[in-house]
Amino acid sequence: MFAFIPVIWMVITAFTSEESIFRDPLGAYRTWTLENFTAVLTDPNLLRFIGNGLFVSITTSVISLAVGFLAGYSFSKFRYRGRSTAMYTLLLAQMVPEVLLLLTLYTTMAKFGLLNTYPALIISYTTFTLPLSVLMMKNAFDAVPDELIEAGRIDGASEWRIMNSVIFPVVKTSMIAVCMFAFIRAWNDLVYALTLVDTTKQTLPAGLTLTYLGEFQSQYGQMMAASLISSLPVIAIFLVFQKQFVSGALAGSIK
Repeated sequence: MFAFIPVIWMVITAFTSEESIFRDPLGAYRTWTLENFTAVLTDPNLLRFIGNGLFVSITTSVISLAVGFLAGYSFSKFRYRGRSTAMYTLLLAQMVPEVLLLLTLYTTMAKFGLLNTYPALIISYTTFTLPLSVLMMKNAFDAVPDELIEAGRIDGASEWRIMNSVIFPVVKTSMIAVCMFAFIRAWNDLVYALTLVDTTKQTLPAGLTLTYLGEFQSQYGQMMAASLISSLPVIAIFLVFQKQFVSGALAGSIK
């Protein structure tokens, strides 16, 4: 119940006039209005921020799934020197706070001329989503018996036929979970979007922060209205793929 209090407060503030927010913070005599939503929806910058966020988040999801799929299959079905070391390295990477890598990634992007570009954000987000994506896919592939794959090869089935008929039905929920995890991670980021790119490339959280919060003004009503609108894509995706996300996350969880 307590987890919903910030959400409820956001919704109430989004429908409250700016004067009432400061005059009556407890909400006893609030003035209700739709002006906050009108101001946000008529702001052309909002569409740009949403477009940037969708492009970066979808690209991050695709890369995380592609690399996670291949690396997870390699870790699960092949035995080679350095395999265990690589897997332990991924586990250790999960323990490093993302903010500690901000300076390193900033100097790296500057050195390669990637500051203020979409690849700067995509590479940074993929850096943080890949370890968990690989491990989730690896454990999902572990659920596919090696005997089924070998039986398909003996019967003369191509690798694509084996992948499509044997492997995909087992790991598809984990693939959906990886995509959702990577998308939400990239969609919600604030620090890296504020640091690595300028206002023309910033995603929604960073753009909203700079637009509605400043040193001399704070438009909390419009900020909450924009935040409510920006949360709708994530809510819609989760509601549509909720079953697949939960089962995929459990199937691909670290044992």
